[in-house]
Amino acid sequence: MKEVFSAFPKTRPYLPKEIEEIYASHYKSNREGGTTAASLSQRLEAWMHRKVAMDLARRPQASVSTLEIGAGTLNQLQHETEAGPYDIIEPFRELYAGSPFLSRVRSIYADIAEVPADRMYDRITSVATFEHILNLPEVVARAALLLKPNGSLRTAIPSEGTVLWTLGWKLTTGLEFKLKYGLDYGQLMRHEHVNKAHEIREVLEFFFDDVDCSCFGPAKAVSLYQFYACRRPRLERCRDYLA
Repeated sequence: MKEVFSAFPKTRPYLPKEIEEIYASHYKSNREGGTTAASLSQRLEAWMHRKVAMDLARRPQASVSTLEIGAGTLNQLQHETEAGPYDIIEPFRELYAGSPFLSRVRSIYADIAEVPADRMYDRITSVATFEHILNLPEVVARAALLLKPNGSLRTAIPSEGTVLWTLGWKLTTGLEFKLKYGLDYGQLMRHEHVNKAHEIREVLEFFFDDVDCSCFGPAKAVSLYQFYACRRPRLERCRDYLA
């Protein structure tokens, strides 16, 4: 296995009690754009949502099955046309409970291991999720095995680990968090974003033959977000990893 895999599964860094106490309410408010910084962040993040949904515009009449990993508040669905069965993986029910998009969801799973092996998908998607996953290689390998022939894994991520991304959150959400709570947002980011963008790319390239990247910025090293369309999974490699 590649050297990058030696770090997995990762352990989430310690979260101080004072941040843990406000974590749930802050996380949902952030996902819903409930503050000035979060609202600005959501407008920028719309690039990721649009990139993930872009493939549906090329086949508007087709029935396309989708599995979304880390669906959160179901905010991706406002960017997706109704094209076929839509399943989600999301362990935190409180995030999607009461969402107006819930009626569009066929099946809900708390973990990708719960998805039946014979339920295959034309597309598997994720937006701002892979940076959070402790056992990322396992999740990507399982996702690859759930793709139909000619299916694709479409994932968008923040450019975690780059100077521009770090500067971006420090001057917006980080500053707002400090002013509101008097706490260090960096501790929350380290707890949440356990994977750097380059690590995610290396995992994708290990399990897929065809990995196409585009950036919200001039290059991966100087960007806020990155999008990956992955095709032609290396099925034997995926099975070997999971064995």
